[in-house]
Amino acid sequence: MATMRVMVIHGPNLNLLGTREPEIYGSKTLAEIDAMIQDEALALGMEVRCAQSNSEGEIVNLIHEAANWAHALIINPAGYTHTSIAIYDAIRAVRMPAVEVHLSNIGARAEEFRHRSVILPACVGVIAGFQAGSYLLALRALKYLRDEGHI
Repeated sequence: MATMRVMVIHGPNLNLLGTREPEIYGSKTLAEIDAMIQDEALALGMEVRCAQSNSEGEIVNLIHEAANWAHALIINPAGYTHTSIAIYDAIRAVRMPAVEVHLSNIGARAEEFRHRSVILPACVGVIAGFQAGSYLLALRALKYLRDEGHI
């Protein structure tokens, strides 16, 4: 079986991790999280590319480009989770399994608007609330789906 390739897309404001509300998002920087993702992917026998954008249109482009390389997608749409039909449509359009990831538990957040994801129906699942570990769990979930023949 070919090496599984996964595109990881980080949404808006995640470039500020490490300093942005560490009590919610943790103290790791985005560079540290990307290194953790790379290490976990290597241990799982996967190849991963990571990208971050604050722009909805660029995130859509990254999803489109991923379809030419990746077998699956991990996406943290961040603030676009609650509003972006364009990202939802892009994931549906590329027809690749996607896991939605959040550092915080969006269902337990104080702001009611954060409880709903418009992206989730386009994804095979969601992992939330484990800070940087959410990404590692998503990689393991995709490996499980691949091993079970679902990807």
